Amino acid sequence: MIKEQVKAYQSAQRQNMTPREVEAMAFGKAAQMMDDAQKNSADRVLFKQALRFNHLLWTIMQADITDPANKLPNEIKANIMSLSIFVDQQTTKAMRDHDPEDLTILISINRNLAMGLRETPPG
Repeated sequence: MIKEQVKAYQSAQRQNMTPREVEAMAFGKAAQMMDDAQKNSADRVLFKQALRFNHLLWTIMQADITDPANKLPNEIKANIMSLSIFVDQQTTKAMRDHDPEDLTILISINRNLAMGLRETPPG
């Protein structure tokens, strides 16, 4: 299932979407997957797939903000990195403990990021 999600993410990149739109879609998808996993927490496969997809997404974000070609201001990059470290820790905890409540904050973070990315940036 994760391979399907990555393919969907890559496909969206090729469909004339802006990078912000692609990122918003990916964070929304990760949030939805974790929401589904939270509601069906007895399904351990679904739970792990959702967390793995979220981990992959945040790993991509970490790689992007450490790329010298990334033009974001250093303060924003530092904030994203700090948030991604928290997400990594929370994801690891959720995988280890298999507690559906651990997904709540991850879902919230991803949904808020998706909403923010969908807004028109100032300027």
